[in-house]
Amino acid sequence: MAENPIAENPPEDAPEDPRAPDGAPLEAALYLVSTPIGNAGDIGARALDILARADHVACEDTRVTGPFLKRFGISAHLTAYHDHNAAKRRPEIIEQIQNGESVALVSDAGTPLVSDPGYKLVADCVAANLTVTAVPGPSAPLMALILSGLPTDRFFFQGFLPPKSGARRAALTEIAQVPATLVFMESGPRLAASLADMAAVLGDRPAAVARELTKKFEEVRRGPLGDLAAHYAEAGPPKGEICVAVGGPPPAPETTEADLDALLTAALAKGSVKDAAAEVASVTGLPRKTVYARALELKDGR
Repeated sequence: MAENPIAENPPEDAPEDPRAPDGAPLEAALYLVSTPIGNAGDIGARALDILARADHVACEDTRVTGPFLKRFGISAHLTAYHDHNAAKRRPEIIEQIQNGESVALVSDAGTPLVSDPGYKLVADCVAANLTVTAVPGPSAPLMALILSGLPTDRFFFQGFLPPKSGARRAALTEIAQVPATLVFMESGPRLAASLADMAAVLGDRPAAVARELTKKFEEVRRGPLGDLAAHYAEAGPPKGEICVAVGGPPPAPETTEADLDALLTAALAKGSVKDAAAEVASVTGLPRKTVYARALELKDGR
């Protein structure tokens, strides 16, 4: 394999990296460190270096992060940072960084801030003019997206939907017309019901259920939402971490002149030309100027 000229042979005048793995103390900062989502071999050399040299490692659960670090011979000063203590811990972490210490933030698995309270800590660090940097790495939603077989050029990450069907359908209705692949997190016991609600609200769109990613029993099941809902209703709740990717809305049918006139006539009967044009333009996706001009013609009886 050819050498990577960027990684192996940097220019002689390249600035020295203050975070290089040279054993020196880390710069006072908040380090967002991604950790594996299942396969421990996915941890990167830079991530291990930062975790070994950080003054503090803030984690969701010390019982998860502690054994993971010990596997790599790292004995770190662990502190818990999660939903239940985040408000109390944030000022303490800010003070540690202001005092010249380094803090690495990790989640139980994957990239910090994705479905965890870390973004508030980053916001507070930014507000305090403190350095924030990140060590990129594994992310379950991104891996599910690229394995789904669905378009990846535009996507919307929803995270976990509400547990009850009524609230879940309301949340799905809000994002039904987002022109992108939708990505969700879900639990095994709720998967079949969530897929059924997705099919009911979004239509029978193409989708993929990804679970146990990077692990021995990794599985990606693809198909229409209705078929996936039926499969998991019969098979029962699957084990492991689960991500669901769903295709975006189908293209809107082309609006004919007759369709446009019918929509505008109905809208003009209950509102002004401006309001009618705005409503119909939103529904059809046609340029507002074009719709407004036709609305004026209809209003004048032309």
